[in-house]
Amino acid sequence: MINIVLYEPEIPQNTGNIMRTCVATNSKLHLIKPLGFSLDDKHMKRSGLDYLKYLDYELYEDYDDFKRKNKGSYYYVTRYGKKPHTTFDYTDSSDNIYLIFGKESTGIPKEILRSNLGHCMRLPMTNKTRSLNLSNCVAIVIYEVLRQQNYNDLFKTEPFKGEDYLIED
Repeated sequence: MINIVLYEPEIPQNTGNIMRTCVATNSKLHLIKPLGFSLDDKHMKRSGLDYLKYLDYELYEDYDDFKRKNKGSYYYVTRYGKKPHTTFDYTDSSDNIYLIFGKESTGIPKEILRSNLGHCMRLPMTNKTRSLNLSNCVAIVIYEVLRQQNYNDLFKTEPFKGEDYLIED
């Protein structure tokens, strides 16, 4: 199973977008407190639209609470990582994969990263910016995992209007 972990997220719109991405990718969302918003925040609900009823998520008191309850392979997305996200092997779909993202203002704490250097990754970019938007980072990394796993059981054609929509009159 693919899991998205948000360490102390601060911006409800980002979390709402990530919730929608989790539903679209059949991933579980893990939220580590404190949150910078209420889970019933109107901005978060607007970003998640009507998909929230399908969301599989869990809330944790702190990082230690999260670690106690979740076993698997942890990957940390940080601007301080030295390996691109594409260099990791995610092909074992029987493994619980946890993609961990830090809060928007300060990221993942240095003490967590320091003890997990081998699993720290960075999205390559120019030296003109420190980072990308959190919800964009989540989408980029999760789709790399899915690509390596051949997109698991996700639809590869449009399920609502039909795969022949563009060729029908």
